[in-house]
Amino acid sequence: MKWCAGRSLVRALRPAQWVKNSVVIAAWFFARWDPGQRDHVLEQNALLQVVAAVCAFCMVSSAVYLINDLHDIDVDRLHPIKKLRPLAAGEMSKQCAVVVALLLLIFSFVLALLMPLGYIAVLVGYVVMQLLYTFFLKQIAFVDIFVIATGFVMRAVAGALALTVRISPWLLLCTFLLSLFLALCKRRHEKTQAADSGSSFRTTLVGYDIHVLDIQIGVTAASTLVCYAMYTLSSDTIERFDTSGLGLTIPFVVFGIFRYLDLVYTGGSGGRPEKVLLGDKIMIITILSFAATALAVFWCANRGLM
Repeated sequence: MKWCAGRSLVRALRPAQWVKNSVVIAAWFFARWDPGQRDHVLEQNALLQVVAAVCAFCMVSSAVYLINDLHDIDVDRLHPIKKLRPLAAGEMSKQCAVVVALLLLIFSFVLALLMPLGYIAVLVGYVVMQLLYTFFLKQIAFVDIFVIATGFVMRAVAGALALTVRISPWLLLCTFLLSLFLALCKRRHEKTQAADSGSSFRTTLVGYDIHVLDIQIGVTAASTLVCYAMYTLSSDTIERFDTSGLGLTIPFVVFGIFRYLDLVYTGGSGGRPEKVLLGDKIMIITILSFAATALAVFWCANRGLM
């Protein structure tokens, strides 16, 4: 066993999961196109703050992953895929994981000291919630997925607090519902795998029923679409960005959720949402088309063309 091999350490930090922390940037992005807040977020200091905010969450996330792998090391060794994780595979020592996790937490909070107090409070709350999830809450069906969804909302709130800008409650609700949708799809995938193999490596899956999950996935998918449509077409959003053009992005959201459902139900995907979102060509084109349309709408609105 190596004490702390470089490649194994990088894998244990799960950098591919850092994409989840891009939610922190959401407040900066929308404030960038808000005439009332644009000048504030275009300051160089504001951009550095949002970058620091994302970095702090990336370090915290990796620290939590290490703690989680330490806690689940014996169970992971019995899992067909998780047994390949550095700690479970014996590619790095427990002592290394403990030291690196502590250093990441220390560095993240040192970086957070450069932020407003509200951001620090959310970061601390996020760490506490994730630790409770690792040691207790992930064993409770449905509570576990609500913790996951709440984590994404906390990221979005942290991004707004880091810059002291406002973020729409509708956008926070969309974030929560979409995260809940993805988490439910993940549990369905895991439940299906457990049924096919005749064994379950996640004890909380006992509390889930595949048919109930199907209903809940349908409800959250529909709720996400309705919520996003109401956000883009609400009078507050139109007044804030001086355009009703964001409604043009609704078809991409509808298509994206339909495509994700197709991949979950006919393609056997959903176990790793980030892999589905960034690994499927059609999904990537949909996300890029959504982003391009949103940017075009904001750009035209800023120049009085819409």
